[in-house]
Amino acid sequence: MQRIHSLHHVQITIPPGEEARARAFYCDVLGLPEIEKPDSLKLRGGFWLRLGTIDIHVGTENGVDRTATKAHLAYCVDNLSAWKTIIQAQNLPIKESIPIPGFDRFECRDPFDNRVEFISPHTP
Repeated sequence: MQRIHSLHHVQITIPPGEEARARAFYCDVLGLPEIEKPDSLKLRGGFWLRLGTIDIHVGTENGVDRTATKAHLAYCVDNLSAWKTIIQAQNLPIKESIPIPGFDRFECRDPFDNRVEFISPHTP
């Protein structure tokens, strides 16, 4: 039987030409390190990030209503309240997520309206 053994990368999109603003949020605010994108893909725009063993591809795409989707990345964090403060300092509205057993979480939209979740194992 064949099986999927890991996740290689995920992709989000931003409008073309917004790479500098996206780097400011994802690299500077969230602290995700940028990694080299292969030369063969550089003309497409965007950039790549690394989180542990997973790559996050930030691609460019026109004509997308990012507010219309529930698709998102969920970042597992140690100090949820500290991350709330960081996100609020960016003037991004916080939305409390529906509770799920064993976790505390909240969500926001990045500067391009991609849904972003921050999640932490519940500590009573």
